[in-house]
Amino acid sequence: MKKQLLIISGGMEIGGIERSLLGLLGELDYERYDVDLLLFSVSGELLPLVDKRCNILPEMKPCAAMTLPISAAIKSAPVIGIKRAINRITVPKKYGSDDGATFALLSAYWRSCVRNMPAQKKKYDVAISFMWPHDYAAKKVKADKKIAWIHTDYTVAKMDFARDEKIWQHFDKIAGVSDEVGEAFRKVYPSLSDKVITIENILSAEFVKAQAKKDSPEGFDLSKKSVLSVGRFTHQKAFELAAESCRIMKEKGCDFKWYLIGYGPDEELIRSKIKENNVEDTMIILGKKTNPYPYMAACDVYAQPSRYEGKAVTVREAQTLGKPVLITAYETATSQVENGVDGIICPMGVEAVADALTKLLNDESARNKLSRNCLSRDFSNSEYIQLLYDFIEN
Repeated sequence: MKKQLLIISGGMEIGGIERSLLGLLGELDYERYDVDLLLFSVSGELLPLVDKRCNILPEMKPCAAMTLPISAAIKSAPVIGIKRAINRITVPKKYGSDDGATFALLSAYWRSCVRNMPAQKKKYDVAISFMWPHDYAAKKVKADKKIAWIHTDYTVAKMDFARDEKIWQHFDKIAGVSDEVGEAFRKVYPSLSDKVITIENILSAEFVKAQAKKDSPEGFDLSKKSVLSVGRFTHQKAFELAAESCRIMKEKGCDFKWYLIGYGPDEELIRSKIKENNVEDTMIILGKKTNPYPYMAACDVYAQPSRYEGKAVTVREAQTLGKPVLITAYETATSQVENGVDGIICPMGVEAVADALTKLLNDESARNKLSRNCLSRDFSNSEYIQLLYDFIEN
């Protein structure tokens, strides 16, 4: 008899976690498992790409309200919307409003609202909570075993860790997407250390390569050397600082284009920094792209100038396409790139990024070496599915 699995996540908007979920869903053995997918919002550009063997559960209005702007949430699910509105006022007073404080806000949203959400009637053999916060899987799902994913560096978070730890206690295992992500989590929650395992993001190399050939990179100037960055327009990704690096490179005579693919709350800030640094002709925002892979295939260098990461899915996708990648030395960077072998890790800071990118763009031999090394490696991580099977079966 097949075991019953429930996988829980937010939605299928364009993002690294969502593409990682696609990889997991595509790798699961549907001969052994019946898989239900609970999305709080059954929407997003990546929804049509979900494996057809997976059963997507009907959307629940109170859960979907967690993904809406507060004004829309109040209309859709008034109790949820009002609780979120109250937290939106009170939480920043205690934790501030910087990037780390968004952890506190999300945690407070779910802690106060989960009691007003319907529980799952079906009992599962295993529940997989794929996106933090994990309150719903902890409180509203019945399962013999539960496992929760970690996608980011929790040492940058600001929140009530004692309350959050109580949610993590509901899970039998906690899966970090790299050893470094797991170690960062242990620093914050030492009492949970024994539960932490590593299950890296599973990537379908065949899918990435096929998608790269599917479309043409519209808006890409193929006559110039190019840098590409893909990600949500948030503080984490530091794209506003990239505009300063772009200016420095331009002032030093580097002839290139730097393209940004993404969307998010910092778009106006990024646009203002591009204008302020007078690089409107060099740093080009391409916006949201369901299929970023033709652009990855076309670029000369893929750059991830982030302030912090768990393990960036986009970097692995670029490596799969044989692209030279450059990332900043965030806490978990060495789990992503073997410096000088399949990518470059450069120090934080606009000058350091500018210098490293300029050097790489001007050194075709170095780019070719990185590209060859990437193409010789397997970045799919398909072997990690066995660790999940071991958890399910034992």
